[in-house]
Amino acid sequence: MYADRVSLYRRLEEEFQCKLLVYVTSDRPNMSAQIAADVIDCFIDHLDKIGPCPKLSLYLYTRGGDTSAARNIVNLLRMYCDELQVIVPHKAHSSGTIISLGANEIVMSKQATLGPIDPSLITPLNPQIPGGTYPVSVEAVKGYLEFARNELGISDQTSLTRIFEKLTEYVHPLVLGEVYRSKAQIQMMAEQLLANQVIDQEKIRRITDFLCSESGSHDYTINRREAKDDLGLNVVKPSSEQYTIIKKVYDDINDELLFNKPFRITDINGAYTVRRSILESIIGGADFFSTEGVVIKGALPDGKAAVQNKIVFEGWRHDCCSVQPGFDNESRQENDYYERGTDFQP
Repeated sequence: MYADRVSLYRRLEEEFQCKLLVYVTSDRPNMSAQIAADVIDCFIDHLDKIGPCPKLSLYLYTRGGDTSAARNIVNLLRMYCDELQVIVPHKAHSSGTIISLGANEIVMSKQATLGPIDPSLITPLNPQIPGGTYPVSVEAVKGYLEFARNELGISDQTSLTRIFEKLTEYVHPLVLGEVYRSKAQIQMMAEQLLANQVIDQEKIRRITDFLCSESGSHDYTINRREAKDDLGLNVVKPSSEQYTIIKKVYDDINDELLFNKPFRITDINGAYTVRRSILESIIGGADFFSTEGVVIKGALPDGKAAVQNKIVFEGWRHDCCSVQPGFDNESRQENDYYERGTDFQP
C-alpha cells in the first residue's frame, strides 16, 4: 500500500536526485485501465504540490492508452522541470512509449520493455465482430497489402486495385483514411518528443519509422538492449541498489492492483472495489482510479443461476489515508474524486 511505498519513494528520490511521480495503469484481466485524459487533473494537483524542480522522474507502468493524453502528460511534466526522466520497471507500451520518448533519459530495468506506437483505431465505422468492434491498425492494413505484393507476387496495378477494393468491403474507406492520418500525426508527435534525447534528425526519423509501422506487430516488445543499441534511445541501466528499489515498488503495487489475478464476477457476492490505476507522490499522496459495484446473485424462474453486476461508481478518488505529516492536505475530504473523462477506454 501507499504508506509502505513512501520510504521507497524517498530512496528513489535520493538515488536519482529528483522529485518522483508514480503512474501505473493496471493490466489486470477484466479490470485493466489505460492512459486517459481523466488523469490530467490529478497530475496537475501533484505537480502543483511538488512545484518547479531541476529534475522530475516519472515511474511508469502501462500497456498504453490515449495518445493525446500521453502527449499532454509529457508536455505538462516538462513545464515543471528542467530534466525529465522516465523509470520503466516492466512495461511502458504504446502510449507509455510515447511518454518515454519525451523524456531526456529512460531508466529501464532488465525486464523493462517499450513497444510500437502505431495507431489502432476503434470507431463506429469499424468492422463489427461478435462481442464488439474490431480495431484497425496501420500494421494490419500494411500487412494485407504487402502479403499481396510480396508473398503472392501480385504487381500489376489492376490486380492491386481490386485487392484494395476488396479490403474496403470489410473496412470502411474513412477508417482507412483515419488510420493513416493518425499514423502521420503520431509520427510527427514522436519526432518532436524525441528531440529531448536524440539530436541526429536521421536517427529520429529511423526510430519513429520503426515504432510507427516497421516493427511488424503492435505486440512487439523492445528490451533495454534493443532500445539503446539498435534504436539509439538514451537508455540508462539502473545500479544494483536502484534496481532493488524499483523492483520493490513494482512488487508492492502488484500486490495491491493484482496484475496477474483475473477479476471474475462469479467469485464475488456483494459489494466490491477494484483499484485500476494509481498516481502517487510523496507530497501529493495517493490518487487512484476505482471501479466500485455490487454483485447480486439469484436464480431465474427456470432455476438457472443469475448474476447482476451494478456499477455504483467509476472514477478517480484520493486516498485520505495517504496524507503525509507536515503537508497541508486540509482541502482533501473523504471520498474526494475526479469525474471520469469520456476518453476512458476500459
